[in-house]
Amino acid sequence: MPQPTKVAVLVAGSWGTAIASVLTENEHEVVLWSRNRQQVDEINTEHRNRRFLGDAELSPGLRATDSMEEALRGASAVVIVAPSGAMREVAAQMNPFLDSSTLVIHATKGFETGTLLRMSSVLAESLRNYDPNRIVVLSGPSHAEEVIGRKPTTVVVAANDLEAAEQAQDLLITSYFRVYTNPDIVGVELGGALKNIIALGAGLSDGLGFGDNAKAALLTRGLAEIARLGTAMGANQLTFAGLAGIGDLVVTCNSKHSRNWRAGYMLAQGQPIEEVLQQMGMVVEGVKTTQAAYALSAQHGITMPITNELYHVLFSGKDPKTAVEDLMGRGRTHEMEDVARGGAMNWFR
Repeated sequence: MPQPTKVAVLVAGSWGTAIASVLTENEHEVVLWSRNRQQVDEINTEHRNRRFLGDAELSPGLRATDSMEEALRGASAVVIVAPSGAMREVAAQMNPFLDSSTLVIHATKGFETGTLLRMSSVLAESLRNYDPNRIVVLSGPSHAEEVIGRKPTTVVVAANDLEAAEQAQDLLITSYFRVYTNPDIVGVELGGALKNIIALGAGLSDGLGFGDNAKAALLTRGLAEIARLGTAMGANQLTFAGLAGIGDLVVTCNSKHSRNWRAGYMLAQGQPIEEVLQQMGMVVEGVKTTQAAYALSAQHGITMPITNELYHVLFSGKDPKTAVEDLMGRGRTHEMEDVARGGAMNWFR
């Protein structure tokens, strides 16, 4: 077990709270930050975070605060789990209190709207006097509802600085929360973000009653799209065959816990996207990620048919059934047509 230390976790959503609980298992002093005073009081007095995790009991050792200074003062590490749209704002609030020696880990799966930046790039731009090579990404197949229940979970941490990744590994690993390291920060971030697009599609497919055959094809060809864009952006294609790639894709596309799957399922029932998001009451990262990936695919000249159709369903009012028909009616191609040109992994093209 690692040496106990103070760790700040920002913010107190479902995943942030679950990670905070993992850290308390390792006997760290954990402070969970939230803007919401009522939520802070509930965590401190009732040891619950009902909005995000129902009646799951939290460790009495987990403490919450609405003071960023209190959260970061003396912290050896900080884990940021803010929604992608709030990452830059949260980083700005951290600046006055963040020590350059503090280990920074983020576990947010998405892009910044407008800039199309990955979250580690947003942090690198926003955190003054902090070495961007020491920013660590945490990703992989990990529903908060299962982690809070101490069910076996395996994740991956990535950083340009291997020592920083190994520090995060030591900090987080428990008997039920296994942590691997990976040097490919770009691939780990992109795999975690882009799989949410395919999860929306999986929800649509299930909601339309298309069955297991269609869903298997969606996941397989979805992984190909993720890897195509990922490698164009500098990722190692082998990362997408690991926990942050196919691992996260499988769990997000097949679980009742997946917000993105649920949003896609609701869209298939004919509900407009605005109504779906309002009913969900929590951030559905796949919606903004679809918009970002649509722009990035054009920027890099990458073909992403599933992303393209989902974009038009979400933002152009296209009928989901018509979108599937258009996908199935695409021109003929070979699944492994590029293998002969070199590299067994070129089937991702």
